[in-house]
Amino acid sequence: MRLHDFRVLTFDCYGTLIDWESGIFSALVPLQAKLPEPPARDAVLEAFARHESAQEAETPAMRYPELLAKVHRRLATEWGIAADEELEKRFGASVPDWPAFSDSPDALAALKKHFQLVILSNVDRKSFAGSNRRLGVVFDAVFTAEDIGAYKPDPANFRYLLERLAERGVKKSEILHTAQSLFHDHVPAKRAGLATAWIDRRHGAAGFGATMPPPEDARYDFRLPSLAAMLEAYREEERSPVPYGAG
Repeated sequence: MRLHDFRVLTFDCYGTLIDWESGIFSALVPLQAKLPEPPARDAVLEAFARHESAQEAETPAMRYPELLAKVHRRLATEWGIAADEELEKRFGASVPDWPAFSDSPDALAALKKHFQLVILSNVDRKSFAGSNRRLGVVFDAVFTAEDIGAYKPDPANFRYLLERLAERGVKKSEILHTAQSLFHDHVPAKRAGLATAWIDRRHGAAGFGATMPPPEDARYDFRLPSLAAMLEAYREEERSPVPYGAG
């Protein structure tokens, strides 16, 4: 299997293109400041992962800013801190402030010369629009949880993606789903029959950070540490006939 086999890259955004772990942790600093001994960074991210995934399952139709506000309240309760509605709203509105990975804008611009680029993201349209300005590329299509009425890993997301792309004349075999989260993306994408590329942004780090562990052994077809590495792998294919893949 080669990257050149595909003509559409579908992307998860947060964790893959946007450094959501840095964004989440920074946005939770005011809440952590209320603790005498704030948890370590990964402990904060893991607590966020538990509460975000639970809230998404409980309220799949809730827009992401409101959902994040609920997650903030759940974290405050876990840490024994009184609820603060203003901090909750600020956290819910923080997505556009989360930084892009440094390689994302240039790599996306280069990949767009060879592929259609599509977003499948667990946010709302307004939040993504703020992030899109940081990425600096016009995507060929954007599908969000707000459009679908469910959050990944709910399989409805990938059914929606495949139906909308089929309307554009895109076959499943022409799509490579590109994502960091094994839990949110790779397990359900593989169940939907998609090829996938794991952008392993946490390579070298222990645990799963702001995402839940996958419920089963996750499979993927490519494993790369960054989007820049994916672009380089594509260029290497042009120089070599040997397929690049992780199995």
